[in-house]
Amino acid sequence: MTVDTTVTVRVPAKVNLQLAVGPRREDGFHALVNVFHAVSLFDEVTVKAASPRQSHALTALTATGQSESHLARVPLDETNLAARAALLLAEETGSGFPVDIHLDKHIPVAGGMAGGSADAAAALVACDRLWGCGLSRERLLDLAARLGSDVAFGLVGDTAVGTGRGELLDPMASPGRYRWVFALSTRGLSTADVFGEYDRLRPDAPDPRLDLALQQALASGDAEALGRSLSNDLQPAALSLLPELQRTLDAGRSAGAIGALVSGSGPTCAFLIGGGGEDAALVAEREAEVVAALWATGMCEQVVAADGDVPGATVL
Repeated sequence: MTVDTTVTVRVPAKVNLQLAVGPRREDGFHALVNVFHAVSLFDEVTVKAASPRQSHALTALTATGQSESHLARVPLDETNLAARAALLLAEETGSGFPVDIHLDKHIPVAGGMAGGSADAAAALVACDRLWGCGLSRERLLDLAARLGSDVAFGLVGDTAVGTGRGELLDPMASPGRYRWVFALSTRGLSTADVFGEYDRLRPDAPDPRLDLALQQALASGDAEALGRSLSNDLQPAALSLLPELQRTLDAGRSAGAIGALVSGSGPTCAFLIGGGGEDAALVAEREAEVVAALWATGMCEQVVAADGDVPGATVL
């Protein structure tokens, strides 16, 4: 039997189609209704048996694939979620030998698209395969939930609604295929800072509820209805901390995007361009106009297009 010495897992970014945020709980987290949608911006996480073998489960963590300014925001120590995932798996299973982890990052860093959480999900899958743990999907999901609110969705992908603090997932019917454009800001936003600003702006936030109009739009594959239903309770807080994002949102809408919002805690802005039922040439023309308008703002470090939804963490 051939034993793997290197495993690479590809994992997608997410955009939040709805992010409803309730009041802060006693444990410090917020109750959420979070409709996740996986899109075709991918990180690849490679775990490799370290040589020489050492007693520690993790010997090195490296990252490439982004600009130096963005990579500078990626911790390359045990505070990185991918490293924490490997260490948690080793602790929980008593398995494992030392590994090197390499992150090839194309999901925006500190951009509200769960790049760090995606890497953690990929690291769980990769180390489980490399070490031969053979954990069930349910066990991996449990470990993912312990690592962070968005990590479990990296395992699942497609479209799902997260409740609790976002870690309790149920798949959502979403037969449509959608085209997106993402405007990546030159600046990052701290998730903790955005939630803190949300608490300041909405001290009496109501309990979150799933938007039935959004659910119906997804079930029908109606891109126009989906665009009208996009919502993010954290958007006012992100705009309060980084007001320039309003100009980005306005530019994309004016150029023809059928939906626009800040993704998660930001600062990446997401623009729905069209759906699979539309004329492909029309969608391509609309995309080109939105991309040009976003670049013209001078506010974007990158403007990238992607499709959704796509599967979760996949061994390559």
